[in-house]
Amino acid sequence: MTAVSAEPTTPARLVHAVELARAAAVEDATADLGRASAENAVGEHLEAVVEDPGTLTHYFAAEHGGYRGWRWSVTVASGPEGEPDEGPITVCEVVLLPGPDAVVAPAWVPWHERIRPGDLGVGDLLPAPDDDERLVPGYLGPDDGSLGSEIVVEVGLGRTKVLSRAGRDAAADRWYDGPHGPGADMAKAAPGSCGTCGFYLSLAGSMGGAFGVCGNEYAPADGAVVAVGFGCGAHSDVAAPAASPVAVAELVYDDGVDLEPVPSPS
Repeated sequence: MTAVSAEPTTPARLVHAVELARAAAVEDATADLGRASAENAVGEHLEAVVEDPGTLTHYFAAEHGGYRGWRWSVTVASGPEGEPDEGPITVCEVVLLPGPDAVVAPAWVPWHERIRPGDLGVGDLLPAPDDDERLVPGYLGPDDGSLGSEIVVEVGLGRTKVLSRAGRDAAADRWYDGPHGPGADMAKAAPGSCGTCGFYLSLAGSMGGAFGVCGNEYAPADGAVVAVGFGCGAHSDVAAPAASPVAVAELVYDDGVDLEPVPSPS
């Protein structure tokens, strides 16, 4: 039995125009699937939904591959406005629509929100948003150099934008909690921290008290920003373990052979 969403009243003949609506859906599917496949692609009648007093939409299950949970939507109308019981029934629209349990693509997310650290490749461009809270105009940012920021900008040497306090805090948190921070497993097993290592290069400015760059080509963090509390086995104060200067041969005892005395010659 046809289920009808009871809102405005609608002519009964629109409710019962199921076969007309099905034929319209099959006709629409024929162009892509062929007549034989189109007949099978339009499944059982699911419901009829009243759009207004003279318009109603019939829904049919979509049975062809790749459209699980989708529905054929066929909207039909009858008669001119004010006279819905008169005139021929007209098919207004045929379209495939996703049902409540349909498999659909995830909601679109703008590219600048999808990008993640490490995604940028050779030739890619990643412009910062105009309202990026990590940046402020150069003349407002903290001065980490020997010249005043106003003088630097005036002579054309300054940067138009520098890290804001929020940007610096975010970078510090990221580096501190990252693989080269004091909480890393390597740091916990290290004989000393980066802050006491001769290969440690301090950063200039406000970050210098907590972070630097490793300058040891044999260290796992060479060329990377490391926290003062990070460390590894390539610390400059690591000494080779002491060894005995005299080689000691190993004594091997074989107790698996029974020894018997050899009788002396008579």
